[in-house]
Amino acid sequence: MPQVVVKALKKEYVVNKTVAGVIGVVSFIALTVAGAYIRVPLPFTPVPLTLQTFFVLLAGALLGRRLGLLSQSGYLLVGIFGLPVFTGGLYGFARLMGPTGGYLIGFMLAAFLIGWLLGNDSEAPYIKIVGAMFIGGAALLACGAVHLALISGMSLKSAFLLGVLPFIPGDIIKLLAAAAVYQAVQKPARQVFPNI
Repeated sequence: MPQVVVKALKKEYVVNKTVAGVIGVVSFIALTVAGAYIRVPLPFTPVPLTLQTFFVLLAGALLGRRLGLLSQSGYLLVGIFGLPVFTGGLYGFARLMGPTGGYLIGFMLAAFLIGWLLGNDSEAPYIKIVGAMFIGGAALLACGAVHLALISGMSLKSAFLLGVLPFIPGDIIKLLAAAAVYQAVQKPARQVFPNI
């Protein structure tokens, strides 16, 4: 089995990459679920404010494009097949057809894009990390707004005003926090989860 020696916290650890990959994917499925339960309903939009995007951004950065995509795909599959993991404790394929379905699909795109943009750079400067997460987050919001417009019959402008604009301040805070977390651990993360 492929192994790597990781230096972290002034110690060396031998890590099995396959086991680490499984643990990483399962952990980010669980964190995305937890993020769905940390929610603030907004009275003027059918889309609640959640902590999920913070974990989606980190999944793409920490796990890389392949495992980050796998973690978010796994999250969707767990919810589609009956566990109450979506916002509000909901589940089922019908959630993908609801007002938040585009955001759920955008989770996969965002995680992949962030991992792809960061590549295998284990010393990415903060501005590069922020840029990659900004592009991933923008793609996530775009998926959500387009889907919201399609399923509700509203214009793209209205979907932007209801499904993107209210979330920009919170998303900026989550993005900056996620970028800071990733920058602090990017070197061991790239050793354990090579972005291939």
